Amino acid sequence: MTQPRRPPSGTGLCATPAVELARLIRSRELSATELLTAVLARIDEVNPALNAIVTLAAEQACAAAARLDQRAARGSFAGPLHGLPIAVKDLAETAGIRTTFGSPIFASFVPNFDAPHVALLKQAGAVVIGKTNTPEFGAGSQTFNPVFGPTRNPHDPRLTPGGSSGGAAAAVAARMIPFADGSDLAASVRNPAAFCGLVGLRTTPGLVPADPLDLLGVVGPIARTAPDAALLLAGMCGADPALPLARPDRAGDFLDLRPAALRGLRVAWTFDLGDLPVQPEVRAVLGSCRGVLEEAGCAVTDAAPALSDADEVFQVLRAARMAAMAPLLRAYRDQIKATLAWNIEKGVALGGEQIAAARAARAEIFGRVRSFLADGRYDVLALPTAQVVPFPVEQEWVTEINGEPMATYIDWMRSCSRITVSAHPAVSVPAGLTPPGPDAAALPVGLQLVGRYGADRRLLEIAAAVMELTGRVGSA
Repeated sequence: MTQPRRPPSGTGLCATPAVELARLIRSRELSATELLTAVLARIDEVNPALNAIVTLAAEQACAAAARLDQRAARGSFAGPLHGLPIAVKDLAETAGIRTTFGSPIFASFVPNFDAPHVALLKQAGAVVIGKTNTPEFGAGSQTFNPVFGPTRNPHDPRLTPGGSSGGAAAAVAARMIPFADGSDLAASVRNPAAFCGLVGLRTTPGLVPADPLDLLGVVGPIARTAPDAALLLAGMCGADPALPLARPDRAGDFLDLRPAALRGLRVAWTFDLGDLPVQPEVRAVLGSCRGVLEEAGCAVTDAAPALSDADEVFQVLRAARMAAMAPLLRAYRDQIKATLAWNIEKGVALGGEQIAAARAARAEIFGRVRSFLADGRYDVLALPTAQVVPFPVEQEWVTEINGEPMATYIDWMRSCSRITVSAHPAVSVPAGLTPPGPDAAALPVGLQLVGRYGADRRLLEIAAAVMELTGRVGSA
């Protein structure tokens, strides 16, 4: 007689996929309180060495889990994330939980409201347990700040997890939480996902309620698998009457994700977008990944849209966005890091003609990428997520690649920032690991897949299939 399968417990729960945890909770085989207890124990065990979760709200989380268990006992469930724990990036306001933005200026700030996507997460039943670390105001793809210090990579604590959602990625990779929210302007979801061996989706603008007038910055999921990322996305996408760019509720689109069929998938492939420096270690791993895709029946072609002009567009539009922080810079210059101060001042110095030209160029680049991915040509564009492998945690930013100097603290992220300008969704998936050395760990390398505008679910289906091929689950 077959014995009924027992749900995992303790550490096993923390390694269980989010979609399975959701099933166990809905079948009443697992309670939100039991899951939270395991998560808090895991955080206590591994977080001190990584510094990924910087504010823990255990008492509030326990109360929320208890309320959800009471609701489940009545046969009612809050939504697709009922009882699943999450720690929110410390750039997003959380009611009653300290939100510092990684800045000493806001070190004691406790908001009385939730950011739009955090409100949706709670509505969907997620249990907010605290905050994940981020660089100062999210500026830079290296997670450190003067409030909490640096976050370390679970694959090798001597290295950075990337950023700006570095605390989120490190927490997920170390199995402290099943998934996490991130925000992405230059590369801030995709870069840490690549550095930590995870799935990270830069969503189509407006899919998740965020900045009401900005196409550069979006919110997206970070998870160990594509179905887990889709489940989290189902809990935080939706309309918001206060945000004009928030699109109609599409939560149901992301439930029950299944891998796409790869045979016949038309993949445009580029190692460098024509002119970007990419470390040999990254090229080698991605080259092997390409071979696996071809063996699976993908039609892989060397092709890419011309995107070098996106660099100036990104620099101008990012700086224009940063100019909104000019009052803070004037009042607290001694508490703002040099790279951020430079970016704010660059924005203040811009003229209206420069900004208008950049906006017009962005529209042209969007049309160029849209045409490139049109029906009958390519299904996805494949390229490196990060041009480098994870680097030492003491290093603020990448100053050169293959001997080519990087002029600013954001130039080394151009494989992602060029895609940002296009406004198309992009996902980073684990492509493989670099070979370990005598004093070096094997390090994750991410493959970035760019999909058609608005086709976020399709992109995650392709990501799920690619992950089945590469055989990587993104945990340390």
